[in-house]
Amino acid sequence: SSGINVEYGEFETFQHYFKRINLRNRMSAALAPYVEKLDAALAEKNNDTDFLSMAEEKSGVPKRNIVLGAGVLTVVWLAIGIGSSLLCSVICFIYPAYKSFKAVESTRGDDDTQWLTYWIVYSTFNIMEYFTDLLLFWIPMYNLLKCCFLLWCMWPVENNGSVIVYQKVLRPFLLKNESKIDAKLNK
Repeated sequence: SSGINVEYGEFETFQHYFKRINLRNRMSAALAPYVEKLDAALAEKNNDTDFLSMAEEKSGVPKRNIVLGAGVLTVVWLAIGIGSSLLCSVICFIYPAYKSFKAVESTRGDDDTQWLTYWIVYSTFNIMEYFTDLLLFWIPMYNLLKCCFLLWCMWPVENNGSVIVYQKVLRPFLLKNESKIDAKLNK
């Protein structure tokens, strides 16, 4: 006998430990590009990063951790907090409204289309939400889900949620009913 006394339960614990390490490494690798983008954005010089630098200096907490902490706090607030509906509305209205202002003031035309598409989807969603509010009220963490959906719709990529919803759902419906809608509006 070698003096090593490893029971089956201890071996199982080691296997579980190494599986957790492997999972953690895979998650870190998957998140690495996003962390790099966040770090690059935090390295830029603007009013927001100046404020974060001041907060970092006074608190001793790195800017990345401040931003991630604020993000986690926002998610928790949206999930269970009082006033989460207002917070969701602010998040999903203020940024797109400002970006729409910037699009109107720019000479490029593609950004106008991007934000008009968002507002069509946003308006349709709000109208549908108004009529289904009594049902939606019972969905746990509804405001978090709503905010995630609208963030997906405004995400600054070519085929974000508003493009997909518009192209697959709203555009076919509007094209099919365009003459009827025009007739009602011209009365």
